[in-house]
Amino acid sequence: MTDPQDPFDIELTPELIIRAYCSGIFPMAEDATDENVFWVSPEERGIIPLEKFHASKSLRRTMRKSGWTIRVDSDWDGILNGCSTVGKDRHSTWINSTIRSVYGELFERGIAHTVEVWDGEQLVGGLYGLAIGGAFFGESMFHRQTDASKAAMAHLVERLRAGNFVLLDTQFLTPHLASLGGIEIPREDYEERLAKSLEHMGDWWAWEEIDEQTDRPA
Repeated sequence: MTDPQDPFDIELTPELIIRAYCSGIFPMAEDATDENVFWVSPEERGIIPLEKFHASKSLRRTMRKSGWTIRVDSDWDGILNGCSTVGKDRHSTWINSTIRSVYGELFERGIAHTVEVWDGEQLVGGLYGLAIGGAFFGESMFHRQTDASKAAMAHLVERLRAGNFVLLDTQFLTPHLASLGGIEIPREDYEERLAKSLEHMGDWWAWEEIDEQTDRPA
C-alpha cells in the first residue's frame, strides 16, 4: 500500500520492484502492521562473494548427519511465515502485507525463489530472494533447527554457481552472514558489480540439470 498523503508516493508493483533492484534500492516496512514501505540504499552493502563462501566443517558435518532435504520453490507461504515470525533471534519483522502480496506475485512469475530445509515433512529453515539477470537478491532467512538457515545458504550458493550467477546481494551484513563469508562494500562498488551482473542471465534451474547428470544429492 502507498501513502495517499505523500505526493511522491507510487503504487508498489512487481515491475517497480524489479526496476528498483536493478537500480540498487529495495523496499522495507517499519514493521508487519505498517502497510506502507520505504526505500533503502545502504551506504555499505552486504554481499557474499560466491567464490569466497565459507561452509565450516561443523556445518558440513551437520548437513551430512541431519537427514535434512533441500527443496526449492515448493512452499512460498511457509518460507514467508518463517521469515516474518518474531522469535528469540528476531524481535520484529519488516515483511508487511504489501510486501507479502507483491513478492508473492513475483514468485508466481518465477522471479522470486525459495530455498527450503525440510526435516521429514517439517519446514525447519530457509530463505527467499529475487533472481534478476545474473544477480540474486537475498531478502530474509530463518531457522527452527540449529544451522538450518546456513544449510539453505550453502545450497543457494551452489545453485547460483551452477547457474552462472555473479552477484549474491544480502542487503546488510550480520554476524551470521559474516561467518559464511559475507562482506560489506561501498555503495559505488556495489552499483558497479550490480551493473555487470545484470549483463548476465543466470539460470536458477541449472542445478537440476547438473543433478541429473551426476546423481548428486540436493
